[in-house]
Amino acid sequence: MSTTEKASGGIFAPENEERRGEVIAMLEQAYWMEIETVMSYIANSVNPDGVRAQEIVEALRGDIVEELAHAQQFAARIKELYGTVPGSMEFTPVQSYLQPPQTATDITHVVRGVIEAERGAIEHYTAMIEATDGVDWVTQDMVIAILRDEQGHLRLFEGFLRELEQDGS
Repeated sequence: MSTTEKASGGIFAPENEERRGEVIAMLEQAYWMEIETVMSYIANSVNPDGVRAQEIVEALRGDIVEELAHAQQFAARIKELYGTVPGSMEFTPVQSYLQPPQTATDITHVVRGVIEAERGAIEHYTAMIEATDGVDWVTQDMVIAILRDEQGHLRLFEGFLRELEQDGS
């Protein structure tokens, strides 16, 4: 195959060119979601104070590594589908719920923000799985694995929230 020819079949088939563009757009949105989450998780893993904050801060620090890896996977798949990974000038923040709280001891605010971010990721990744079904199994398989990570993050932070609410925070 010459360097100017594209692969054929499945998502690469000429009749799937429009669908491939839609998948790339979804991958770009997922990429930005992960990048923005990384930025907010960094802030929210440094700013909190207090006894209750430590375990949550440690969980966020671990999640930063995973979320960055997800962004890298989405970027690589964009390229594999003949797209171009967007640069920082194309970034528009949307995760207002993940902004650091006014008070460094308001760890409940941080936990609720993480839960909202994870739910948003789960919703988007579920839509991606449905959109790629039957045409792009590689992207689908990758997103299924990432979805599992996000579901684990959601479950962990829901547990943190139950404990904080039980303690009256």
